[in-house]
Amino acid sequence: MAFTTTSNFAGKAAGFYIAAALKEAKSLDYLTMIENIKFKSNIQRMAGSSVVVDATCDFTSAGTLALTEKVLEPRNLQINLDLCKSTLLDSWEALQMRAGAGAPPPASFDDYVISYMGGIIAEATENSIWNGAGATGDFQGFLDTNGYLLPTGTNADATVIQSSASAAYSATNIIANLQTLTADMAANVPAILGKEDLHIYMNNKTYAFYISAVSTLGYVNAYNMNGDYAPVFEGYKIAVCPGMVDNQLVAAEKSNLYYGCDLLSDAVNLKLMDMSSLDGSDNMRLVCRSSGGVQSGVGADIVRQS
Repeated sequence: MAFTTTSNFAGKAAGFYIAAALKEAKSLDYLTMIENIKFKSNIQRMAGSSVVVDATCDFTSAGTLALTEKVLEPRNLQINLDLCKSTLLDSWEALQMRAGAGAPPPASFDDYVISYMGGIIAEATENSIWNGAGATGDFQGFLDTNGYLLPTGTNADATVIQSSASAAYSATNIIANLQTLTADMAANVPAILGKEDLHIYMNNKTYAFYISAVSTLGYVNAYNMNGDYAPVFEGYKIAVCPGMVDNQLVAAEKSNLYYGCDLLSDAVNLKLMDMSSLDGSDNMRLVCRSSGGVQSGVGADIVRQS
């Protein structure tokens, strides 16, 4: 990957950097983390039924206890980027460059590049969690056409409860669609309704429709939200995840949706190396290696609406 600049540098500049907004990996706050996975990890879930019966004097085996498992296999990813120091001379960085031929760029540039690339990694992770296809540069997500929560496809889970939306989400229909989702939850997965870690997952766009709808209905909290505001619908917590797919909702427990990696800190462990003393080049190299992947637990305890 190459590094280029586009600049009208004429000897003076503002002295700061700007960049396009990036999505944060907010979804990680609402998934169960499994670290130290070098290759694969089995997610084991136990389910019992009819094990409590009337007492007798004899031992009589009754009921079933089933152990099921799914495989979480993180995908190894990397960033390798060459930054040529001479390229920076075309921009206002020329004013900031340290004295001497081949001198490294200023610390402010190093810090900004590392911070910005960390944001790119976070955005890529957020998108992959929900919409990754397992292609180059991402891992298989929950809601891709072959995702883990879909009824068909390579990684399909036919036990996931499928709920139908009336139409593409909007401020005028989001309340009705959320009510359809919660009705399907009550009808199909009543056992999870009182769970502390149960969330309704939606993206920022859908959440904006929801806030607009409740504002129209005159709910005070929608007008006067502060940092302590916790979004809920009918008592169910809302998890706002930027990488979620448009026009889809997911109701699930945090303990039933998994994110696996080797070390979570790997994704922010970026190294910017000056190569001049190693290979005599005028390059700097940005390097990062990480891994990531998702998997669901008990599909029958999850409701997806589309």
